[in-house]
Amino acid sequence: MGLFSALLTLPLAPVRGVIALGEQLEREAYRQWTDPANIRQQLGAVQAAYDAGDLTEEQRDEQQDELVSRLLLSRTGEPR
Repeated sequence: MGLFSALLTLPLAPVRGVIALGEQLEREAYRQWTDPANIRQQLGAVQAAYDAGDLTEEQRDEQQDELVSRLLLSRTGEPR
């Protein structure tokens, strides 16, 4: 029965491969999105843009809030 099932589902192998690749890409993107070192770097870039006059205080605060939320998510593993 195992050989028969394998032969019947063989045409779906590329689809399963694409799904597995998509899942792996999603995990890596999430890992990078919640990477504390990356978030700290982005916080520094936001502050530098504010200091250079490229951002208003409100824009800076919004971006910092979003980055801090991501940082907390990286520590707890749960969305706030």
